[in-house]
Amino acid sequence: MGQESGPVLRPANGTPALVLASAMLTLLTTGCQTAMSAPTDSTSQPASQSANDPIAELRFKKHNFQAIAYNTIGCTVAYNHHYVIEDAPDKIRPAPYGSDYRKAWGSVEVSIANFPKPAEVRWKSLDGVGHAAVVDIGSIFADQRVHHQVHASEIPEGWLRDDVVPDIYLEIDDRTINVYMLAHVATRKEQVPGNKYSAFRNDLIKVWSKTY
Repeated sequence: MGQESGPVLRPANGTPALVLASAMLTLLTTGCQTAMSAPTDSTSQPASQSANDPIAELRFKKHNFQAIAYNTIGCTVAYNHHYVIEDAPDKIRPAPYGSDYRKAWGSVEVSIANFPKPAEVRWKSLDGVGHAAVVDIGSIFADQRVHHQVHASEIPEGWLRDDVVPDIYLEIDDRTINVYMLAHVATRKEQVPGNKYSAFRNDLIKVWSKTY
């Protein structure tokens, strides 16, 4: 593909940063804890709905964001006008440690209004092949629906369901980009019996994936 001039990206402190080349090999569109309990990783669809007790319909107007890379060389991710990951060209990121490594994820970009321009990702897989992609977070979550697994009857009355600010995670692992959502949703019952602070669900749900 031909070269196009990319946007000037700025770090969080507002000072100019590198201009990220926007010659993209692939344009992606839809059709990247608390003391009480850790999030549950769910790579399947949310819990099945029933006519009498559907999954609660929740929407979000803002979101938190983090990008995480594994098994990559020289990875850069730009979102919300600055670099979230900016590795040196020869930096190798290792494989994740342990089977539950996603429980340690946390957002660093908070309360981002829906939605900035797509995330721009450039990296090499471990075989040395270069990749570039545009991950359109706004398109993936175009309906602004919160992905979660709490049924309507489980949510307590008076809970501020309009104030949900979910975490969106963009994961790069070798040749694959995954996009996850995690939202804290209040529940009537304690998820850990006897722990009054555990009355919520925070399931990590894979929403989108692409392998290059």
